Amino acid sequence: MNRNATDRLARTTTLRQLQILLAVARHGSYTRAAEALHLTQPTVSMQIKKLSENIGYPLFDHDGKGLSLTPAGLHVVDAANDILLRLEQLGSEVLALEGEVKGELHIGVVTTAKYFMPHLLGAFIQRYPKVVPRLTVTNRAQVLERLHRNQDDLLIMGKVPDELDVEAHPFLDNDLVVIAPANHPLAKRRAIPLKRLLKERMLLREPGSGTRLAMDQLFKEQGLQLEPYMELGSVEAIKQAVMAGLGISVMSLHNLRLELDSRKLRILDVKGFPLRRHWFAVYPTNRQLSPAAQTFLTFLLSESSAVLNP
Repeated sequence: MNRNATDRLARTTTLRQLQILLAVARHGSYTRAAEALHLTQPTVSMQIKKLSENIGYPLFDHDGKGLSLTPAGLHVVDAANDILLRLEQLGSEVLALEGEVKGELHIGVVTTAKYFMPHLLGAFIQRYPKVVPRLTVTNRAQVLERLHRNQDDLLIMGKVPDELDVEAHPFLDNDLVVIAPANHPLAKRRAIPLKRLLKERMLLREPGSGTRLAMDQLFKEQGLQLEPYMELGSVEAIKQAVMAGLGISVMSLHNLRLELDSRKLRILDVKGFPLRRHWFAVYPTNRQLSPAAQTFLTFLLSESSAVLNP
């Protein structure tokens, strides 16, 4: 692109167009992007058309499944992420000059972290009331996509992705335990061999979840083949299924406080358990944390255990 074209692009492209582009790319639909941005669908379509004309190439392909980014669109999305991230960092740097912790804090968490993250955020906001939290709870695949797109200040997950260049800080123990109904025949057994679990109906999360990855790895290391009886997409579904007597499962201890206190579930004494893992606060290596995000990270590292286990 020559200098004249670059100048023209700088004059005609607006930040709002870049925001709209990212919304359409994220939702895969003009209509859903319009709803998310509180705009009309024609406005979104028009702004994407103008941006495409400014770039000189189409940004989206239309097929039967919806919208997909063209090669040019992928480049523009990457540039839009960089530009808007730098503006966000600039805003944080200006706030830092005032010496006060405030502003938006975007946190993305895997679904299994939703049981403790609100408690940590609540304690943090009591101390820093001018911070505005934005919490997104979704599955691991979407959390990794948000990490790739640099959409959050911090991501909370149980397994750090090897394929991405990230900073990862362990801040909380994540013990995985075997759970069963309170009246299960194995409830009073001690040192149950791992192989014995193969005779039980195993209720597991979908492939790709952090807990499932840990289970598959454990059984593989012992030369055992784990065959799930049912695969369920949420922690709540698994807990209800176990309490209903459909089988046993493996789950993070942080997700079981109420059920254990009310004696609706029982932790089985299985050899090799609990699996000691950690929760990690993760962010891209090239991301400069805002004062609010840096303060929250320090809070997680120093006070998570005390808040959750007073």
